[in-house]
Amino acid sequence: MKFFSSKKMVSAMAMCGALAAGTAYAAYPDRPITLIVPTAPGGGNDALARVIGEKMGDLLGQTIVVVNKPGAQGAIASEYVARQPADGYTLMLGYIGTHGINPALQKLDYDPVKDFTPIGRVADSPTIMVVSTSIGVNDVAGLVKYGKEHPDSLSFASAGAGTAPSVAGELFNQATGADMLDVPYKGSAPALVDTLAGTTQVMFPSLFSVYPHLKSGKIRALAVAGSTRSPVLPDLPTLAEAGVPGVEVPQWYAVFAPAKADTAIVQKLNATLNQALHDPAVVKKIDEQGAEVHTSTSAELGAFVQSEAVRWKKLAATTALAAR
Repeated sequence: MKFFSSKKMVSAMAMCGALAAGTAYAAYPDRPITLIVPTAPGGGNDALARVIGEKMGDLLGQTIVVVNKPGAQGAIASEYVARQPADGYTLMLGYIGTHGINPALQKLDYDPVKDFTPIGRVADSPTIMVVSTSIGVNDVAGLVKYGKEHPDSLSFASAGAGTAPSVAGELFNQATGADMLDVPYKGSAPALVDTLAGTTQVMFPSLFSVYPHLKSGKIRALAVAGSTRSPVLPDLPTLAEAGVPGVEVPQWYAVFAPAKADTAIVQKLNATLNQALHDPAVVKKIDEQGAEVHTSTSAELGAFVQSEAVRWKKLAATTALAAR
């Protein structure tokens, strides 16, 4: 009978453990994956999640189930995902609100950097200022004039305080002296419904969520709340070009997992996500909604989120947004 020293036995056990782990990761995923969306069904985030979820599921050989967890400006979904096992079976489609604006404006039970593993960026979409056709306004100057002539008559729909549409509206108020009332909803989809109906008159949605309605003529775009014009709407001026500088809230979307996800799983998910985003059919669906595909490595997304956290904390500290 052959005996092993304790040192050799520990080494052998470690090797077996590593081989078992490697086998487990190689088999990933062996069951459905849940992709959490922090907004209500029907909005831009939801549509984007379903486009990439379907294609990634096909590539991985497993179903990706999209689950909506709206509320608290994305905090409910973010806190939920941050508490899940880091096994790659719970992912989140985060965006500028969950990992940029909201954490800068209020104390939350999650950290946008420490509590998540970045998987990869998905797409960018400009924030645009739109108005209901019910008020007969054709440009930004006309809206400002309308507000002065009709005090307390304008309201803007948002997805809740701390979301990109809300922050853009508040920055517009500060820059112009307007006093539009922020009417919060649980996501851009229900907010858009009321703006289309004229219940609220103004909105600052992502182009991704409102583009189909612009093409139908049910709502009118006035300007881009960003530093550059959108290639999708090249004739639409930026708010700065329209005489209202300082309102720049470009929207972005990215996939995250809970913190400390295994490197092999992260690499597999990143490669699969980027492969999906290079599929012509996926690119076409995203383009048709007014968004632009934006891929990245996990490390690139991580660095970007850190820069966003710094940018929004600085903005919150130097504007009235800090008090909201």
